[in-house]
Amino acid sequence: MADSPLNKKALGHIRVLDLTRVLAGPWCAQNLADLGADVIKVERPGAGDDTRHWGPPYLQDAQGRDTTEAAYYLAANRNKRSITLDIASPEGQEIVRALARQSDVVLENYKVGQLKKYGLDYASLKQEKPDLVYCSITGFGQDGPYAQRAGYDFIIQGMGGFMSITGERDDLPGGGPQKAGVAISDLMTGMYATIAVLAALAHRDRTGEGQYIDMALLDVQVAMLANMNTNYLASGQAPRRWGNAHPNIVPYQTFPTADGHIIVAVGNDGQYRRFVEAGGRPELATDERFATNPMRVRHRDILVPILSDMVKTRTKQEWIDALEAAGVPCGPINNLDEVFENPQVRARGLRVDIPHPTGGNVKLVGSPMKMSATPPACSLPPPLLGQHTDEVLHGMLGLTQAEIEALRDKKVV
Repeated sequence: MADSPLNKKALGHIRVLDLTRVLAGPWCAQNLADLGADVIKVERPGAGDDTRHWGPPYLQDAQGRDTTEAAYYLAANRNKRSITLDIASPEGQEIVRALARQSDVVLENYKVGQLKKYGLDYASLKQEKPDLVYCSITGFGQDGPYAQRAGYDFIIQGMGGFMSITGERDDLPGGGPQKAGVAISDLMTGMYATIAVLAALAHRDRTGEGQYIDMALLDVQVAMLANMNTNYLASGQAPRRWGNAHPNIVPYQTFPTADGHIIVAVGNDGQYRRFVEAGGRPELATDERFATNPMRVRHRDILVPILSDMVKTRTKQEWIDALEAAGVPCGPINNLDEVFENPQVRARGLRVDIPHPTGGNVKLVGSPMKMSATPPACSLPPPLLGQHTDEVLHGMLGLTQAEIEALRDKKVV
Protein backbone atom coordinates (compact mmCIF):
# COMPACT_ATOMS: atom_id res chain seq x y z
CA MET A 1 0.00 0.00 0.00
CA ALA A 2 1.21 3.48 -0.79
CA ASP A 3 1.84 5.95 1.98
CA SER A 4 -1.13 8.14 2.88
CA PRO A 5 -1.14 11.94 3.18
CA LEU A 6 -0.93 13.22 6.74
CA ASN A 7 -4.65 13.93 6.86
CA LYS A 8 -5.30 10.32 5.91
CA LYS A 9 -3.28 8.95 8.83
CA ALA A 10 -5.44 8.34 11.87
CA LEU A 11 -2.46 8.87 14.20
CA GLY A 12 -0.43 11.22 12.01
CA HIS A 13 -0.37 13.73 14.87
CA ILE A 14 1.06 11.26 17.40
CA ARG A 15 4.68 10.48 18.25
CA VAL A 16 5.61 7.32 20.16
CA LEU A 17 8.91 6.76 21.95
CA ASP A 18 9.31 2.99 21.89
CA LEU A 19 11.68 1.56 24.51
CA THR A 20 10.38 -2.01 24.06
CA ARG A 21 11.90 -5.11 22.52
CA VAL A 22 11.01 -8.68 21.56
CA LEU A 23 7.25 -8.94 20.82
CA ALA A 24 4.46 -7.59 23.05
CA GLY A 25 5.73 -3.99 23.09
CA PRO A 26 6.92 -3.91 19.46
CA TRP A 27 3.56 -5.37 18.36
CA CYS A 28 1.74 -2.51 20.08
CA ALA A 29 4.15 0.03 18.58
CA GLN A 30 3.75 -1.47 15.10
CA ASN A 31 -0.05 -1.16 15.35
CA LEU A 32 0.33 2.51 16.22
CA ALA A 33 2.87 2.99 13.43
CA ASP A 34 0.60 1.32 10.88
CA LEU A 35 -2.06 3.85 11.85
CA GLY A 36 0.33 6.71 11.11
CA ALA A 37 2.12 7.44 14.39
CA ASP A 38 5.79 8.46 14.20
CA VAL A 39 7.38 5.64 16.20
CA ILE A 40 10.98 6.07 17.32
CA LYS A 41 12.43 2.71 18.35
CA VAL A 42 15.26 3.04 20.87
CA GLU A 43 17.78 0.16 20.74
CA ARG A 44 21.04 -0.81 22.38
CA PRO A 45 24.13 0.30 20.45
CA GLY A 46 25.80 -2.60 18.68
CA ALA A 47 23.09 -5.13 19.56
CA GLY A 48 19.60 -3.76 19.18
CA ASP A 49 16.35 -5.60 19.75
CA ASP A 50 17.02 -9.22 20.77
CA THR A 51 14.84 -10.47 17.94
CA ARG A 52 17.18 -9.06 15.30
CA HIS A 53 19.31 -12.13 16.04
CA TRP A 54 16.53 -14.72 16.43
CA GLY A 55 17.26 -16.56 13.21
CA PRO A 56 17.50 -18.25 10.86
CA PRO A 57 15.61 -17.47 8.75
CA TYR A 58 16.98 -14.05 7.85
CA LEU A 59 15.99 -11.53 5.20
CA GLN A 60 17.96 -12.24 2.04
CA ASP A 61 19.52 -9.64 -0.24
CA ALA A 62 19.12 -9.47 -4.02
CA GLN A 63 21.82 -12.15 -4.43
CA GLY A 64 20.06 -14.57 -2.07
CA ARG A 65 22.53 -14.06 0.78
CA ASP A 66 21.42 -13.74 4.39
CA THR A 67 21.39 -10.22 5.81
CA THR A 68 21.59 -9.50 9.54
CA GLU A 69 17.82 -8.95 9.82
CA ALA A 70 16.01 -11.98 11.31
CA ALA A 71 12.52 -12.73 10.04
CA TYR A 72 11.25 -12.64 13.64
CA TYR A 73 12.33 -9.01 14.00
CA LEU A 74 10.80 -8.10 10.64
CA ALA A 75 7.37 -9.29 11.81
CA ALA A 76 6.90 -6.58 14.44
CA ASN A 77 8.88 -3.50 13.47
CA ARG A 78 7.74 -1.96 10.19
CA ASN A 79 6.92 1.75 9.87
CA LYS A 80 9.34 2.70 12.66
CA ARG A 81 12.53 4.75 12.90
CA SER A 82 15.45 3.19 14.80
CA ILE A 83 17.97 5.03 16.93
CA THR A 84 20.69 3.48 19.07
CA LEU A 85 21.11 4.84 22.56
CA ASP A 86 22.77 3.71 25.78
CA ILE A 87 20.13 4.64 28.32
CA ALA A 88 22.40 3.55 31.18
CA SER A 89 24.58 6.59 30.49
CA PRO A 90 23.68 10.06 31.79
CA GLU A 91 23.85 11.45 28.26
CA GLY A 92 21.56 8.72 26.97
CA GLN A 93 19.08 9.37 29.77
CA GLU A 94 18.98 13.05 28.95
CA ILE A 95 18.31 12.26 25.29
CA VAL A 96 15.40 10.01 26.29
CA ARG A 97 13.98 12.79 28.44
CA ALA A 98 14.36 15.27 25.59
CA LEU A 99 12.64 12.90 23.17
CA ALA A 100 9.86 12.19 25.69
CA ARG A 101 9.16 15.92 25.94
CA GLN A 102 8.40 15.85 22.22
CA SER A 103 6.38 12.62 22.32
CA ASP A 104 2.80 11.76 23.13
CA VAL A 105 3.39 8.15 24.21
CA VAL A 106 6.22 6.22 25.84
CA LEU A 107 6.19 2.42 25.65
CA GLU A 108 8.55 0.31 27.77
CA ASN A 109 8.89 -3.30 28.87
CA TYR A 110 11.76 -3.20 31.34
CA LYS A 111 11.70 -5.05 34.64
CA VAL A 112 9.64 -3.42 37.36
CA GLY A 113 11.57 -0.48 38.80
CA GLN A 114 14.49 -0.69 36.37
CA LEU A 115 13.82 2.63 34.63
CA LYS A 116 13.29 4.46 37.91
CA LYS A 117 17.01 4.32 38.67
CA TYR A 118 17.63 6.09 35.36
CA GLY A 119 15.00 8.75 35.99
CA LEU A 120 12.98 7.41 33.06
CA ASP A 121 9.96 6.03 34.93
CA TYR A 122 6.51 7.54 34.59
CA ALA A 123 6.75 9.70 37.71
CA SER A 124 9.98 11.26 36.43
CA LEU A 125 8.91 11.79 32.83
CA LYS A 126 5.53 13.13 33.92
CA GLN A 127 7.43 16.04 35.46
CA GLU A 128 8.91 16.71 32.01
CA LYS A 129 5.59 16.30 30.15
CA PRO A 130 2.42 16.22 32.30
CA ASP A 131 0.12 14.99 29.53
CA LEU A 132 2.32 12.01 28.64
CA VAL A 133 0.72 8.61 28.07
CA TYR A 134 3.17 6.06 29.50
CA CYS A 135 2.58 2.31 28.98
CA SER A 136 4.58 -0.34 30.84
CA ILE A 137 4.41 -3.98 29.73
CA THR A 138 5.66 -6.72 32.06
CA GLY A 139 4.99 -10.37 32.70
CA PHE A 140 3.06 -9.93 35.94
CA GLY A 141 2.33 -6.23 36.40
CA GLN A 142 3.71 -3.56 38.66
CA ASP A 143 2.43 -5.02 41.93
CA GLY A 144 1.61 -8.35 43.54
CA PRO A 145 3.89 -11.14 44.77
CA TYR A 146 5.15 -12.01 41.25
CA ALA A 147 5.89 -8.46 40.11
CA GLN A 148 9.67 -8.98 40.11
CA ARG A 149 9.54 -12.18 38.06
CA ALA A 150 10.49 -12.22 34.41
CA GLY A 151 7.53 -13.10 32.22
CA TYR A 152 7.91 -15.40 29.22
CA ASP A 153 5.03 -16.15 26.90
CA PHE A 154 5.37 -19.94 27.14
CA ILE A 155 5.29 -19.84 30.93
CA ILE A 156 2.36 -17.42 30.92
CA GLN A 157 0.36 -19.69 28.59
CA GLY A 158 0.74 -22.44 31.18
CA MET A 159 0.26 -20.33 34.28
CA GLY A 160 -2.72 -18.42 32.87
CA GLY A 161 -4.78 -21.52 32.09
CA PHE A 162 -4.52 -21.57 28.31
CA MET A 163 -2.64 -24.85 28.13
CA SER A 164 -5.13 -26.52 30.46
CA ILE A 165 -7.77 -26.23 27.72
CA THR A 166 -5.47 -26.63 24.70
CA GLY A 167 -4.22 -29.98 23.44
CA GLU A 168 -5.60 -33.45 22.79
CA ARG A 169 -7.72 -35.21 25.39
CA ASP A 170 -5.63 -36.87 28.05
CA ASP A 171 -7.12 -40.28 27.27
CA LEU A 172 -6.17 -40.18 23.57
CA PRO A 173 -2.76 -40.70 21.91
CA GLY A 174 -0.75 -37.49 22.11
CA GLY A 175 -2.96 -36.18 24.86
CA GLY A 176 -1.71 -33.49 27.20
CA PRO A 177 -1.23 -29.73 27.49
CA GLN A 178 -0.17 -27.83 24.38
CA LYS A 179 0.97 -24.27 23.81
CA ALA A 180 -0.23 -22.21 20.87
CA GLY A 181 1.83 -22.10 17.68
CA VAL A 182 2.51 -18.38 18.16
CA ALA A 183 3.22 -16.33 21.28
CA ILE A 184 -0.40 -15.51 21.95
CA SER A 185 0.01 -13.89 25.36
CA ASP A 186 2.65 -11.55 23.90
CA LEU A 187 0.55 -10.74 20.85
CA MET A 188 -2.68 -10.25 22.76
CA THR A 189 -0.90 -8.07 25.32
CA GLY A 190 0.34 -5.97 22.41
CA MET A 191 -3.22 -5.69 21.14
CA TYR A 192 -4.67 -4.79 24.55
CA ALA A 193 -1.86 -2.27 25.04
CA THR A 194 -2.73 -0.69 21.70
CA ILE A 195 -6.35 -0.27 22.79
CA ALA A 196 -5.31 1.15 26.17
CA VAL A 197 -2.95 3.66 24.55
CA LEU A 198 -5.63 4.83 22.13
CA ALA A 199 -8.14 5.18 24.99
CA ALA A 200 -5.61 7.17 27.02
CA LEU A 201 -4.95 9.46 24.05
CA ALA A 202 -8.67 10.04 23.62
CA HIS A 203 -8.92 10.92 27.32
CA ARG A 204 -5.93 13.26 27.02
CA ASP A 205 -7.44 15.00 24.02
CA ARG A 206 -10.64 15.68 26.02
CA THR A 207 -9.06 16.61 29.35
CA GLY A 208 -5.39 17.42 28.77
CA GLU A 209 -4.50 14.71 31.30
CA GLY A 210 -1.93 12.00 30.63
CA GLN A 211 -1.85 8.70 32.48
CA TYR A 212 0.04 5.54 33.33
CA ILE A 213 -0.90 2.16 31.80
CA ASP A 214 0.15 -1.06 33.55
CA MET A 215 -0.12 -4.06 31.19
CA ALA A 216 0.71 -7.61 32.31
CA LEU A 217 0.95 -10.74 30.19
CA LEU A 218 -0.65 -12.85 32.92
CA ASP A 219 -3.62 -10.48 33.22
CA VAL A 220 -4.18 -10.63 29.48
CA GLN A 221 -3.81 -14.41 29.29
CA VAL A 222 -6.42 -14.90 32.00
CA ALA A 223 -8.79 -12.32 30.49
CA MET A 224 -8.64 -13.78 26.97
CA LEU A 225 -9.99 -17.17 28.04
CA ALA A 226 -13.40 -15.48 27.70
CA ASN A 227 -16.27 -17.99 27.88
CA MET A 228 -14.01 -20.66 29.36
CA ASN A 229 -13.55 -18.38 32.37
CA THR A 230 -17.27 -17.83 32.77
CA ASN A 231 -18.00 -21.53 32.23
CA TYR A 232 -15.77 -22.21 35.22
CA LEU A 233 -17.06 -19.31 37.32
CA ALA A 234 -20.67 -20.34 36.69
CA SER A 235 -20.19 -24.06 37.32
CA GLY A 236 -17.15 -24.39 39.54
CA GLN A 237 -15.89 -27.06 37.15
CA ALA A 238 -12.54 -26.47 35.44
CA PRO A 239 -12.84 -27.01 31.66
CA ARG A 240 -10.83 -29.88 30.19
CA ARG A 241 -8.86 -30.32 26.98
CA TRP A 242 -10.78 -31.51 23.95
CA GLY A 243 -8.11 -31.18 21.25
CA ASN A 244 -9.80 -30.32 17.97
CA ALA A 245 -13.18 -31.58 19.16
CA HIS A 246 -16.00 -29.70 20.88
CA PRO A 247 -17.31 -30.66 24.32
CA ASN A 248 -20.98 -30.07 23.40
CA ILE A 249 -21.30 -30.63 19.62
CA VAL A 250 -20.52 -33.71 17.50
CA PRO A 251 -19.12 -33.72 14.87
CA TYR A 252 -17.37 -30.38 15.31
CA GLN A 253 -13.70 -31.16 14.77
CA THR A 254 -10.91 -31.96 12.34
CA PHE A 255 -10.84 -35.07 10.18
CA PRO A 256 -7.97 -36.53 8.13
CA THR A 257 -8.65 -36.78 4.39
CA ALA A 258 -6.75 -38.68 1.71
CA ASP A 259 -4.28 -35.80 1.36
CA GLY A 260 -4.59 -33.53 4.39
CA HIS A 261 -7.15 -32.41 6.97
CA ILE A 262 -10.45 -30.58 6.98
CA ILE A 263 -12.61 -29.00 9.63
CA VAL A 264 -16.24 -30.05 9.79
CA ALA A 265 -18.40 -27.80 11.98
CA VAL A 266 -21.83 -29.40 12.15
CA GLY A 267 -24.12 -27.12 14.13
CA ASN A 268 -27.44 -28.96 13.91
CA ASP A 269 -29.03 -32.30 13.01
CA GLY A 270 -29.87 -31.22 9.46
CA GLN A 271 -26.26 -30.36 8.73
CA TYR A 272 -25.20 -33.70 10.19
CA ARG A 273 -27.63 -35.57 7.95
CA ARG A 274 -26.32 -33.75 4.87
CA PHE A 275 -22.74 -34.48 5.94
CA VAL A 276 -23.19 -38.24 6.13
CA GLU A 277 -25.31 -38.26 2.98
CA ALA A 278 -22.50 -36.47 1.13
CA GLY A 279 -20.19 -39.18 2.43
CA GLY A 280 -22.40 -42.00 1.18
CA ARG A 281 -23.42 -43.08 4.68
CA PRO A 282 -27.07 -41.91 5.05
CA GLU A 283 -27.81 -44.68 7.55
CA LEU A 284 -25.67 -42.81 10.10
CA ALA A 285 -28.36 -40.12 10.21
CA THR A 286 -31.16 -42.53 11.14
CA ASP A 287 -29.21 -44.67 13.58
CA GLU A 288 -30.82 -43.80 16.94
CA ARG A 289 -27.40 -43.54 18.56
CA PHE A 290 -26.48 -40.67 16.25
CA ALA A 291 -29.76 -39.09 15.14
CA THR A 292 -29.61 -36.11 17.53
CA ASN A 293 -26.75 -34.06 18.84
CA PRO A 294 -27.20 -35.16 22.48
CA MET A 295 -27.02 -38.78 21.32
CA ARG A 296 -23.99 -38.08 19.16
CA VAL A 297 -22.22 -36.44 22.11
CA ARG A 298 -23.07 -39.48 24.25
CA HIS A 299 -21.77 -41.90 21.60
CA ARG A 300 -18.91 -39.81 20.19
CA ASP A 301 -16.34 -42.54 20.81
CA ILE A 302 -18.29 -44.85 18.50
CA LEU A 303 -19.32 -42.31 15.88
CA VAL A 304 -16.11 -40.34 15.37
CA PRO A 305 -13.99 -43.33 14.21
CA ILE A 306 -16.73 -44.22 11.70
CA LEU A 307 -16.81 -40.67 10.36
CA SER A 308 -13.03 -40.57 10.25
CA ASP A 309 -12.90 -43.66 8.05
CA MET A 310 -15.56 -42.11 5.80
CA VAL A 311 -13.65 -38.84 5.37
CA LYS A 312 -10.36 -40.57 4.57
CA THR A 313 -11.79 -41.87 1.30
CA ARG A 314 -11.58 -38.48 -0.46
CA THR A 315 -9.17 -35.59 -0.83
CA LYS A 316 -9.40 -32.35 1.08
CA GLN A 317 -10.69 -30.40 -1.92
CA GLU A 318 -13.21 -33.08 -2.88
CA TRP A 319 -14.73 -32.91 0.58
CA ILE A 320 -14.79 -29.12 0.66
CA ASP A 321 -16.53 -29.00 -2.73
CA ALA A 322 -19.09 -31.61 -1.67
CA LEU A 323 -19.82 -30.12 1.74
CA GLU A 324 -20.05 -26.55 0.51
CA ALA A 325 -22.54 -27.71 -2.10
CA ALA A 326 -24.53 -29.47 0.64
CA GLY A 327 -24.48 -26.46 2.96
CA VAL A 328 -22.33 -28.11 5.61
CA PRO A 329 -19.87 -25.70 7.32
CA CYS A 330 -16.34 -26.84 6.57
CA GLY A 331 -12.88 -25.58 5.75
CA PRO A 332 -9.34 -26.68 5.01
CA ILE A 333 -6.37 -26.70 7.36
CA ASN A 334 -3.88 -24.85 5.22
CA ASN A 335 -0.15 -24.62 5.56
CA LEU A 336 1.31 -21.17 4.91
CA ASP A 337 2.01 -21.99 1.26
CA GLU A 338 -1.70 -22.55 0.85
CA VAL A 339 -2.64 -19.55 2.99
CA PHE A 340 -0.76 -17.08 0.84
CA GLU A 341 -2.07 -18.67 -2.37
CA ASN A 342 -5.64 -18.57 -1.10
CA PRO A 343 -7.72 -16.33 -3.41
CA GLN A 344 -9.43 -14.60 -0.48
CA VAL A 345 -6.13 -13.83 1.22
CA ARG A 346 -4.75 -12.51 -2.06
CA ALA A 347 -7.86 -10.43 -2.72
CA ARG A 348 -7.58 -8.83 0.73
CA GLY A 349 -3.99 -7.77 0.04
CA LEU A 350 -2.53 -9.31 3.17
CA ARG A 351 0.92 -9.82 1.69
CA VAL A 352 2.86 -6.64 1.04
CA ASP A 353 6.32 -6.11 -0.46
CA ILE A 354 8.26 -3.05 0.71
CA PRO A 355 11.66 -1.87 -0.61
CA HIS A 356 14.41 -2.58 1.92
CA PRO A 357 17.86 -0.96 2.03
CA THR A 358 19.75 -4.28 2.20
CA GLY A 359 17.20 -6.90 1.21
CA GLY A 360 15.87 -5.49 -2.04
CA ASN A 361 12.27 -6.13 -1.02
CA VAL A 362 10.99 -7.39 2.30
CA LYS A 363 7.83 -9.50 2.25
CA LEU A 364 5.49 -8.75 5.13
CA VAL A 365 1.89 -9.25 6.21
CA GLY A 366 -0.02 -6.00 6.05
CA SER A 367 -2.33 -4.66 8.72
CA PRO A 368 -5.73 -6.43 8.81
CA MET A 369 -7.43 -3.16 9.76
CA LYS A 370 -9.47 -2.01 6.76
CA MET A 371 -10.58 1.62 7.22
CA SER A 372 -12.34 3.77 4.65
CA ALA A 373 -11.04 7.20 5.66
CA THR A 374 -7.72 6.50 7.40
CA PRO A 375 -6.38 3.19 6.07
CA PRO A 376 -3.21 1.81 7.66
CA ALA A 377 -0.16 2.01 5.43
CA CYS A 378 2.92 -0.17 5.08
CA SER A 379 5.28 2.55 3.94
CA LEU A 380 8.54 1.95 5.81
CA PRO A 381 10.41 -1.35 6.10
CA PRO A 382 11.60 -2.53 9.51
CA PRO A 383 14.57 -0.24 10.11
CA LEU A 384 18.21 -1.20 10.19
CA LEU A 385 19.83 -0.89 13.62
CA GLY A 386 20.34 2.81 14.31
CA GLN A 387 19.33 3.76 10.77
CA HIS A 388 17.69 7.01 11.89
CA THR A 389 19.93 8.02 14.81
CA ASP A 390 21.42 11.08 13.14
CA GLU A 391 18.10 12.07 11.57
CA VAL A 392 16.27 12.02 14.90
CA LEU A 393 18.97 13.62 17.01
CA HIS A 394 19.49 16.43 14.51
CA GLY A 395 15.91 16.88 13.33
CA MET A 396 14.17 16.64 16.70
CA LEU A 397 16.80 17.75 19.20
CA GLY A 398 18.89 20.08 17.04
CA LEU A 399 22.20 18.33 17.73
CA THR A 400 25.00 19.16 15.31
CA GLN A 401 26.88 16.47 13.44
CA ALA A 402 29.90 17.16 15.64
CA GLU A 403 27.82 16.65 18.78
CA ILE A 404 26.40 13.41 17.41
CA GLU A 405 29.88 12.15 16.54
CA ALA A 406 31.06 13.00 20.04
CA LEU A 407 28.25 10.90 21.46
CA ARG A 408 29.15 8.10 19.08
CA ASP A 409 32.79 8.24 20.20
CA LYS A 410 31.62 7.82 23.80
CA LYS A 411 29.37 4.89 22.70
CA VAL A 412 26.28 6.72 23.91
CA VAL A 413 24.72 6.27 20.44
